[in-house]
Amino acid sequence: MTMFRVTAEEARQLGRVAVIYGGLSSERVVSLRSGAEVLAGLLRAGVDAFGIDLGGENGDLNPVAQLSDAQFDRAFLILHGPGGEDGTLQGVLEMLGKPYTGSGVAASALGMDKVRCKQLWTGAGLPTPEYVVIDENTDLAYVGDKLGWPIFVKPAHEGSSIGIAKVTNLEELHQAYENAAKLDSLVLAERWMSGSEFTVGVLNGETLPAIKLETTHDFYDFDAKYEADDTRYLFEHDLSEQQEAELNRLVIDAFNAVGCEGWSRVDLMQDGDGNFQLLEVNTAPGMTDHSLVPMAARKKGISFEQLVVEILRPTVAG
Repeated sequence: MTMFRVTAEEARQLGRVAVIYGGLSSERVVSLRSGAEVLAGLLRAGVDAFGIDLGGENGDLNPVAQLSDAQFDRAFLILHGPGGEDGTLQGVLEMLGKPYTGSGVAASALGMDKVRCKQLWTGAGLPTPEYVVIDENTDLAYVGDKLGWPIFVKPAHEGSSIGIAKVTNLEELHQAYENAAKLDSLVLAERWMSGSEFTVGVLNGETLPAIKLETTHDFYDFDAKYEADDTRYLFEHDLSEQQEAELNRLVIDAFNAVGCEGWSRVDLMQDGDGNFQLLEVNTAPGMTDHSLVPMAARKKGISFEQLVVEILRPTVAG
């Protein structure tokens, strides 16, 4: 199979591309892996690209100075978590007049904030599991009565399943809240969904093939995402054509409601009745060797080199 490469004219149009990765969030390690893959893919495709580890390994570099001093025409953003995926970096690049991949300031901020994203989806009439925002003054016994057991506990602004716990009783809920609160000032408890989990990538307005996730873990946690070899990623699933069409419509509706642009990944689960429920939208999904968007793209016949160029192209057209 011939490796995809951009034409000389497109390479000229794309110019010098900065792959911005790393950062200082708890997802730094994942971002470094994603950034390395993206940079290698762009270079293989014939794009003039280089990497910027934002903040540096020891966090001793000024990110704004790094961006101001670097010479580039556009940016491929592959930072995960706060500071890179939440609108902050997007705002700096807006001020510098540099085009960048993915969603803008507002959509990035909403996508990173699980609580406000769910509030927006609820207001738009889109299905998402019932939840309660909890803090140190919350009556956790009430939360258990309201949501039933088990319950998901999530920091509102973390990704890669960092800080998420499944709890089955009040004592575990107390401990999970304390652990999540160390990572985030905003924590939510969410009703457990007992059905299948799906993830669907969106690329320039179209859905990629849906992936059904199966893991031997209690849920699709950090280890299942990035380390485990027994996680199953299934393109052959038991959804009818009608269900699959419904799933794709819901994903696009969720993407549009948040105001996302370019690309993202939407995660969903089925409830006990088989209805789809929106969990979250990832506006800068992982691009590691375990990541889901590249996997879905391959299923559609899109190579990794084509994928990273497709993600980059709207920065020229826009």
